[in-house]
Amino acid sequence: MKYLDLKAINGPYEHTADEVLQSGWYLKGEATRRFEQHYADYIGTKHCIGCGNGLDALTLIFRAYKEMGLMQEGDEVIVPANTYIASILAVTENRLKPVLVEPDITTLQIDDRLIEQAITPRTRAIMIVHLYGRCAYTERIGELCQKYGLKLIEDNAQAHGAVSSAVLPQRKTGSLGHAAAHSFYPTKNLGAFGDAGAITTDDDALAALIRALGNYGSACHYVFDYLGRNSRMDELQAAILDAKLKDLDAANQSRKEIAAIYINKVNTPLITIPQCQRDSVYHIFPVLCAHRDQLKQYLVDNGVETEIHYPIPPHQQKCYKEWNVLSLPITERIHREELSLPCNPIMTNEEANYVVSLLNSFC
Repeated sequence: MKYLDLKAINGPYEHTADEVLQSGWYLKGEATRRFEQHYADYIGTKHCIGCGNGLDALTLIFRAYKEMGLMQEGDEVIVPANTYIASILAVTENRLKPVLVEPDITTLQIDDRLIEQAITPRTRAIMIVHLYGRCAYTERIGELCQKYGLKLIEDNAQAHGAVSSAVLPQRKTGSLGHAAAHSFYPTKNLGAFGDAGAITTDDDALAALIRALGNYGSACHYVFDYLGRNSRMDELQAAILDAKLKDLDAANQSRKEIAAIYINKVNTPLITIPQCQRDSVYHIFPVLCAHRDQLKQYLVDNGVETEIHYPIPPHQQKCYKEWNVLSLPITERIHREELSLPCNPIMTNEEANYVVSLLNSFC
């Protein structure tokens, strides 16, 4: 059993790619404009700006805030310590300082009880990362942003279609903060046929600046007001994403049904299922096991592929060697014990029950 069969998932959308290839228009066209409008409507924001990938989306947000004079080099951004490294790369690329905050072991999301003690006079933003398809936003985080005048930035790379129950009326992730970054890497719940990303926001000035920065720094043809970069969504990816967007909620519901089988039927003291949210879209279904590597091999031996998200935490990576001396025990435990079970919209109940039977037999 594959962890994720992209060929099977993407098969129904191949004709959309053919239509774009036959059109003769590959950048900055109607497909991109259409997807941006549809995705903004879906998320519930005024603006969606397509870009090259999720890392660029995050990087452009911080770059824009610097251009607006709202952040400057050396300012601090609070980030979850157990995130994928792209969240942190976007901060350091802008010469801002990431401040790592441990997650809650029961949810695997940033622990909002620890955030306030990490805030200093140089703190300018809190980045929440909706890891595994779970909403990381809490009412407490919103209160802290308001109390200290901080920007709330969402990394929504893993949670397309998730909603927050912490706000009423409920709103989708990607519309909860001042700006949000989205990745459409092929393995995501809403995945392209290659790299693609987007920024969503209600801020008119921020949206216009981000669009210019991602287009070489130009808002007007051959006029360059900023030292920008080339980060644009191409027509092929936009058309594919627009077609897939119509099916996203149904695909997420299929993921929830597979997840429910795991939640209700896995019954062994050797495996911990982190606290689940009703509104999670289960981009990843993580479990914790002290014997993770043995469990992974056991499942492989029985025909089940799994993944690890992620084997080495950011503070132990060589590229951030100045952090290698840090002790972050909750983060380190997650990275040591986490195993991702197959959970995707083309899985059958029979396959999920087979995985359950293997897990309950592991010893």
